[in-house]
Amino acid sequence: MAKASGEIIIKKYANRRLYNTGTSTYVTLDDLAKMVKKGEEFTVQDAKSGDDITHSVLTQIIFEQESKTGNTLLPISFLRQLISYYGDQMQMVVPSFLEHSMKAFTEQQSQMREQMTTAFGEMPMPKNLQMPMQLVEEQVKRNTEMFHQAMKMFSPFLTPQTPQETKRPESKDIDDLKEQLRTLQNKLDNL
Repeated sequence: MAKASGEIIIKKYANRRLYNTGTSTYVTLDDLAKMVKKGEEFTVQDAKSGDDITHSVLTQIIFEQESKTGNTLLPISFLRQLISYYGDQMQMVVPSFLEHSMKAFTEQQSQMREQMTTAFGEMPMPKNLQMPMQLVEEQVKRNTEMFHQAMKMFSPFLTPQTPQETKRPESKDIDDLKEQLRTLQNKLDNL
């Protein structure tokens, strides 16, 4: 989709059709999802009232992506936990925490891609050398632990932390990543 100069405005009409004012074309939620993946910023406005409805449209895109693919990104336990924060005193903290977590995850992903490119060049990695799923699972566990630790800081009714819980998560993460890189390097050396 061509990008018009300035901000991209998507108008949503009463008949649920979406109109990209930058390209003067009707678009679908799939088109908007592609724009997000490309990094294109846009605002969705109700065509009649002019209200900004970007949040609800992006949420609708997530709902459709979750329901049409077999590979969901949001585990049920996460959804339950997220729902439990609505109306809770933590509701104000959760959005900024999630935003920070996603930014950190994206940076880690970029670093990992750079390291793999440095190690293997631009050629695709053979299947037997691809990153094992357990590394991703370990990173998710660490991120979940960091989330729980952050939530504990804001909850006055929890028991005091043990010395192990007070260890800086960044230090543990760096040590874990170094160990994972050593393991991968050993596997490569053995090949």
